Amino acid sequence: MNKRILTLLLFSVLWASGCTEPLEEQARLPSAQPNVIVLEQQFAMPGLDRQRTVRLYLPPDYGQQTDYYPVLYMHDGQNVFDDATSYAGEWRVDEALNELSASLGFNLIVVAIDNGADKRLNELSPWTNEKYGEAEGKAYLDFIVDVVKPYIDTHYRTKADVTHTGIIGSSMGGLFSHYAIVARPDVFSKAGIFSPAYWYAEDVYEYVRQHPLPHSAKIDLLVGEKEGTEMVKGLQKMVELIAEQKHPSRHFRSKVVAGKNHNEGFWASEFSQSVLWLYAK
Repeated sequence: MNKRILTLLLFSVLWASGCTEPLEEQARLPSAQPNVIVLEQQFAMPGLDRQRTVRLYLPPDYGQQTDYYPVLYMHDGQNVFDDATSYAGEWRVDEALNELSASLGFNLIVVAIDNGADKRLNELSPWTNEKYGEAEGKAYLDFIVDVVKPYIDTHYRTKADVTHTGIIGSSMGGLFSHYAIVARPDVFSKAGIFSPAYWYAEDVYEYVRQHPLPHSAKIDLLVGEKEGTEMVKGLQKMVELIAEQKHPSRHFRSKVVAGKNHNEGFWASEFSQSVLWLYAK
């Protein structure tokens, strides 16, 4: 298994024991932009007997406008906006979107849901893994769709319809994001599937085979060349499956990125290009 993946799995164990920062770097400076907020409310997760923090990015001019905005849901919220809360560096989503707003007038609301620490692997997979335990992915998806999304759509100016709602994640979050758009194409019409951990649950291939996406759905798959043979082959296998389903090429992209490893720096470098493609009309 790829060394980086083993490190991430170890992180789940470390976090469960109370170590929420990487051992090699215990102090990171806050880096979230002023238009990122941490919602005061802790959101109860039905069926899982736990609560979750939600972080929210609003476009720079949100307070001065009356516009409604498309929405993107992301996982591992601790790593999305803020270096101080991240495990191994952040995605810089807030900086990237502020730049796109200024340069292209592209604006988006991002809802980033914190991961479940020692429960992360379980929550992000709808399929039980013999080694790592019970599947809680369906409950986590229901939490996003039935709890978080209604709250966001009620309290913020969102374009709540499926056409304007997307989901992006990496590693286990990539696996889950693929599951989410296949399971609920009535909610999500676009998915960024970064470095997906297909190795964790081989059942994903049969699930995707049995549930072809609507032709209007947009999916963007990518993996780093240096993430390991298992990761690259897993993505290529999924690409072949989706091609067999004759999903429209204009709504389906995939790539193996030369020289890239399994880390936040890689995903951050691909975020802007992916989100612009996913949300293009």
